[in-house]
Amino acid sequence: MARYNPKAIEPKWQQVWDQNGTFTTDETSSKPKYYVLEMFPYPSGRIHIGHVRVYTLGDVTARYRRARGYNVLHPMGWDAFGMPAENAAIERGIHPGTWTYDNIAAMRGQLKSMGLSYDWAREIFTCSPDYYVHEQRMFLAFMKAGLAYRKESWVNWDPVDQTVLANEQVIDGRGWRSGALVERRKLSQWFLRITAFGDDLLDSLDGLDRWPERVKAMQARWIGRSEGARLRFALSNTPASLDGTAFDGLEVFTTRPDTLFGASFCAIAPNHPLAEAAAATNPDLAAFIEECNRTGTSEEAVETAEKKGFRLDVQAAHPFVPGWTLPVYVANFVLMEYGSGAVFGCPAHDQRDLDFARKYDLPVKAVVRPAGTDSDAPVEIGADALTGDGMIINSQFLDGLSVADAKRRAIEELERLGAGRGETTFRLRDWGVSRQRYWGCPIPIIHCPDCGPVPVPDDQLPVTLPDDVVFDGAGNPLDRHPTWAHVDCPNCGKPARRETDTFDTFFESSWYFARYTGLTSDAPFPRAAADKWLPVDQYIGGVEHAVLHLLYSRFFTRAMREVGLLDIKEPFAGLLTQGMVVHETYKDDQGRWVYPEEVVKDAEGELVHAETGGRITRGRIEKMSKSKRNVVDPMAIIEAYGADTARLFMLSDSPPERDLEWTDAGAEGAHRYLSRLYRLVEEWQVLSAPAGADITAALAAAEGPALEIRRALHRTIRDLSDDLERFHFNKAVARLRALSNTLFDFTPLADNATDAAVAREVLDAVIGLIGPMTPHLGEELWAVAGHDGLLANQAWPDFDPALVTVDTITLPVQVNGKVRSKLDVVPDLDQDAAVQQALADHKVKVALDGRSPRKVIYVPNRILNIVG
Repeated sequence: MARYNPKAIEPKWQQVWDQNGTFTTDETSSKPKYYVLEMFPYPSGRIHIGHVRVYTLGDVTARYRRARGYNVLHPMGWDAFGMPAENAAIERGIHPGTWTYDNIAAMRGQLKSMGLSYDWAREIFTCSPDYYVHEQRMFLAFMKAGLAYRKESWVNWDPVDQTVLANEQVIDGRGWRSGALVERRKLSQWFLRITAFGDDLLDSLDGLDRWPERVKAMQARWIGRSEGARLRFALSNTPASLDGTAFDGLEVFTTRPDTLFGASFCAIAPNHPLAEAAAATNPDLAAFIEECNRTGTSEEAVETAEKKGFRLDVQAAHPFVPGWTLPVYVANFVLMEYGSGAVFGCPAHDQRDLDFARKYDLPVKAVVRPAGTDSDAPVEIGADALTGDGMIINSQFLDGLSVADAKRRAIEELERLGAGRGETTFRLRDWGVSRQRYWGCPIPIIHCPDCGPVPVPDDQLPVTLPDDVVFDGAGNPLDRHPTWAHVDCPNCGKPARRETDTFDTFFESSWYFARYTGLTSDAPFPRAAADKWLPVDQYIGGVEHAVLHLLYSRFFTRAMREVGLLDIKEPFAGLLTQGMVVHETYKDDQGRWVYPEEVVKDAEGELVHAETGGRITRGRIEKMSKSKRNVVDPMAIIEAYGADTARLFMLSDSPPERDLEWTDAGAEGAHRYLSRLYRLVEEWQVLSAPAGADITAALAAAEGPALEIRRALHRTIRDLSDDLERFHFNKAVARLRALSNTLFDFTPLADNATDAAVAREVLDAVIGLIGPMTPHLGEELWAVAGHDGLLANQAWPDFDPALVTVDTITLPVQVNGKVRSKLDVVPDLDQDAAVQQALADHKVKVALDGRSPRKVIYVPNRILNIVG
């Protein structure tokens, strides 16, 4: 009997699929479409175990839908721009393009070794001019439609990578790649007007019924629609403004106008015009602002920093109470990018304001009595602000109102006094897409001293990157190139300069899903193909992209619709966010992290280092990371066990949305199961009816154990199919293994036409069920079972409703008074049939150990006891 040998099987079938173009999408097919897409990878040079998980999930989905009769689009490409390539150029002395394309070649081979059913004819490279020429045209179309613009703004600046960072790329005040402390700088930047779709992006979340609720909640929080009031505090003792205009008031947006009677201060951003004017004659304030500018602009950086302020001589007049003035501070927790760059502080009902008030000894006055508290008792404010609902107190005309009613009443009064108005605002800010680096898509703009920013004419696109640049880590190489940036203005012909900023790499990943629908050269995608394939039916990727990538893609789809490229708003109809792959961590006796392959057990079963023999301490199970060395090389796993084993384990141990712990024992168990299944098919093949034979009549005659095998098979087909529809991959594997255990205990009788027919039905169905999960083994078993053609082209197994709707009960079977097995039987089964079925059960056979039954005690539907 041949041995299951994935090293021989897997390359063979990969070659067959390639030669036959098995997974090339058929644009002429009349089948219903199904577009499945996993988030494409950055070409770092090697796939990691997380790639194996997400791409296995996508591939099972694609193969299953193909078998269910869909015309499947399942493409792959590379998110190929970014700082790592530029850093590699600096460190290794090679061009970023060389580094990137070498990495792509290596990773393409690794992905192919997984047996993934991609249409490689649609492979895209976002760093190729053939790709990014279309986004340059899109940007200019957005600009013409008012969705792209340029302005000065305060940004996060990474002093090591020397580029702007999005707020989400600032982690604990440091750049996400360099780890350098982020600074604030004011730069002229290009923006996309994502705020134009704020209401729609938020409201449309309700229609995404196949998205995880937590992802929709994360996006809703990020968009952050707020109802409130925009009001103006009159100012006194203001300094002269730097531009010569007078400061006639301080504009503030608040979601809590109901708490205005609890105000004790106003605060402005360090970069507010009032702060800059005051700093012009106050060196101490200028130094404080400089200190603030060394903090990132992300909300996380602001919230976690110690709250600091600098009091101005300016006073703000309360809008409701004549003669009541509030001190004005420059504060490090107020950002120009949010609201108006100014706030009023009500310490009793906002924790940030309370911390600030305690630090600077400012009044703390409660104006909301918490619900459920004694109306006569004073409201005390301790270390924590009272932020819940309640009734308004100490607030003149607002007293006795609920918070909601007080908000409305306060807005009415502000409008009556001409001091403010009701307004809806968003936490969402326009997307700054300028990055000061080389390895990105050039922004197609020429800056003319006379004409201003001028779009590059269409016949001069794409604007490509020069190859002859110097990478020395000193800022953007495009700024120092001797000729590239120097061009004539397309409008007036005078000397001008190219834009040397390049696009944020999220630009490329915000529309790539549409490019896959057709790789045309004269348009980003054929309109008819996009209308056919979009939206993506199932998108799969990490939850870490729940906000930025997904939100930007949703915006981009709307923007493409605005300029006539698409007719949809939502890019992804369904979304599956998989969990991380985790592993135990290990440290040696020196406290250093140790790789799992360096850990072995000694004679006493203790963990020791494989080379030094030193004691190893087992740590927590954590996300795989190079820093903690708890990583597993997928290629080593594929080399040792085969890709199908790795795929099966990735599907088996936990639901896809949860974290998966990688264990060697789990991989070994998956490999043993596949080996047993391989042997089963070989054994049953010689006892089964010929492939393609008409077995209908013989199957109808099945009874006893053969009939129960058929029932178990058809229940499995029904339930496993439902599992795959719901992405319950781990349940699907469990059902298949449970069925296999039943099959391992049953041997078809030789020369029995019914058993031969059942064996044929079982073989074909089981191979079809496991095919999407372990495609190489599936193809091999399909051939071993005597079939011509490819399993990848076969229809999904059907179940017979008559075999799954028969009611069954669980009948415990005792041997000598101890329960040894449980059988699924039809109700009211007669004793002879019950005994026959029990004696065919493997566990009962083992318990009897060759003895014949001496006595049978049978209570129908309750218990069967065999005394041997």
